[in-house]
Amino acid sequence: MATGWAGDGAVQDQIDATVKDGIARARSRLPRGPSLIRCEDCDAVIPEARRQAVPGVRLCVVCQELLDRDVAGHSGYNRRGSKHSQLR
Repeated sequence: MATGWAGDGAVQDQIDATVKDGIARARSRLPRGPSLIRCEDCDAVIPEARRQAVPGVRLCVVCQELLDRDVAGHSGYNRRGSKHSQLR
């Protein structure tokens, strides 16, 4: 049942659009091109299995984990959703 100016299914359409945008954003961050044989940060050898599993890989597992932790720590995304946490 629609209320106000929103048509039937408008909320679901908005949710679907948000999910599509999130997927597109995540895919845009995936590495592309040929994988490196050596890590571009620490120069360690990147195993063949990793290079095949992640096309375009540029970092070894250790350096990638460090990068992922750093990015996650500074994402700016409010996971709590409380007004108090937004005011910090």
